[in-house]
Amino acid sequence: MTFSSAADLRSHAELCFAEANYAEAALAYEQAIALEPEELSHYWQLGLALFLQGEAEEAQMAWMTPLLEATEQSEAAQSLLDFLLAQGQALNQAGQYEAAAQLGQICLELAPDDVKVLLPVANWMQHTGDTDWLLESIPVAELCLERSTSAIDNVLSTHLILSALMSTCGDWQQSWSSYQTHKQLLANIAAGDTTDDALPNLLGMGAFLLYFEDNPQVNRPIRNQFAAACQASLQRQVEAQRGQQYHQSHIPIADSVNRPLKIGYLSESLRQHSIGWLIRWLLSYHDRDRFDIHLYSLLPAEDLIQQRFRATYGDRFHDLPPTAVEIADRIYQDEIDILVELDSLTGLSGCGAIALKPAPIQVNWLGYDASGIPGVDYFIADPYVLPENAQSYYSEKIWRLPQTYIAVDGFETHTPTLRRDQLGIPNDAIVYLSSQSGLKRHPDNIRLQMQILKQVPHSYFLIKSWRASLERLEEFFGQFADAEGVSRDRLRFLPGVASEFVHRANLGLADVVLDTYPYNGATTTLEALWLGLPIVTRVGEQFASRNSYTMMMNAGIPEGIAWTGEEYIEWGTRLGKDSVLREEISYRLRRSRHTSPLWNAGAFTQQMEAAFEQMWRDR
Repeated sequence: MTFSSAADLRSHAELCFAEANYAEAALAYEQAIALEPEELSHYWQLGLALFLQGEAEEAQMAWMTPLLEATEQSEAAQSLLDFLLAQGQALNQAGQYEAAAQLGQICLELAPDDVKVLLPVANWMQHTGDTDWLLESIPVAELCLERSTSAIDNVLSTHLILSALMSTCGDWQQSWSSYQTHKQLLANIAAGDTTDDALPNLLGMGAFLLYFEDNPQVNRPIRNQFAAACQASLQRQVEAQRGQQYHQSHIPIADSVNRPLKIGYLSESLRQHSIGWLIRWLLSYHDRDRFDIHLYSLLPAEDLIQQRFRATYGDRFHDLPPTAVEIADRIYQDEIDILVELDSLTGLSGCGAIALKPAPIQVNWLGYDASGIPGVDYFIADPYVLPENAQSYYSEKIWRLPQTYIAVDGFETHTPTLRRDQLGIPNDAIVYLSSQSGLKRHPDNIRLQMQILKQVPHSYFLIKSWRASLERLEEFFGQFADAEGVSRDRLRFLPGVASEFVHRANLGLADVVLDTYPYNGATTTLEALWLGLPIVTRVGEQFASRNSYTMMMNAGIPEGIAWTGEEYIEWGTRLGKDSVLREEISYRLRRSRHTSPLWNAGAFTQQMEAAFEQMWRDR
């Protein structure tokens, strides 16, 4: 194919990029350079094409060539840096996290002290989920914190530091120190210390308040106040761009007389994710004659859960871009009556969309704790998952369902891939289990777990953590075992497995689950209860420390519910030593599959639908 101009070559190369034909794109830009050797963008695009086909050294040579020859090297270098940052962001948004992180390293070489580089690059590194990248992101985020004079960037930097340290089971003292800095920065913003236009970037912050301490009377107001500041800033900016109040720019939604209520579910997790596994039951039972259900997905996936949602909901399943305004616009245009946001603090785009109030009634459910964003009207709870006085520190109205805030009909499992003898554990040993993210590993709780091991002879502890390498996990837990006089040989560390089905099957290795605190298990608790495993959980005040409590109560199993650290040790010890009690609990859990509200997703769906109808009547 012959091209007569550089413009034609650029057009051809763009098509090649879209088809991931990077070799052909590189050839086109080589020809464009021959025609227009002074055009810097040709070199940048050539380098990108080489980089994306795995030729990193050749890519850097393409990028460096014009820099060495340019008369204004600083301008050329800035042009290259801007290009690479934009491409890194595009790769990150497209889910090509490894490529984005690698491109980020090149950006750091060009501008090692620039906050505008350090912050996004640390973020891209963390999106890979790889332990090595997580560890590499820590000094990048620390340097950003050191160089930045912006309160917003400082919050984001400390968030990234905490995410990497906790996920990889890093040094606890360093984590605690970073947390104190992070919390104070959030409190300062809540107190009105900044009116920075970047405030909306903090809409998803605050999760670490739940991981480090159970103190909702103090921490919820902080979250509520800075969420309100973020929402106000976002609305001002959008209204300034449009020249009108955003929530008045659409046709008012009609009354619901003689038509189904339009319910929208908004999430990044309508896929093979904890939220996807749990919400699938409600979505399968919804009365489609009385409710017009729309699913708004912010992350496309090819897994079996999302495929099932797409097949079931057809044109009511919507793939949306990751920008808050576009999400809100679509929901406005669809005239959704009640919008249910599922991710809370885990999804910045979802938080931004609900802050723009695209639906007359907005609800937080299922994800993290309530977001604290003023645009949210209700937070779904139940009689147990929040204490009676919780409304005093929530900005949302707490809507308590009569029994449980979540129910499923069960979980599928496959064939186990591990046996006790493969792990060096005798068949007659007592095996405790903790399968949680490193974010939930709190030293105070681990010390209690070690004391349980110490009091139960012939017992072992199976430990599994997402993202943390086995070597780091062994050292992290080994320090606590040493301090409590427990042999490290009684600790076993489980590798990741190919699927949730296998993960659940391998839970049969254990006799008792030792829950985390101040952030309990949620989906992991449901899985363990479904498979008949006794659980020891410590109950706190915040939503995150009462998940296992509500699930156990709704399954009819009060045994193992502890209100203090001492009770946690007592229950752990008793359940380890009393085989008759363990067998009784397992029998009751199997029987509960036919009687418990926790395993009756059909009845639960009816209760949710009744709540939606009452919310609409109360508007």
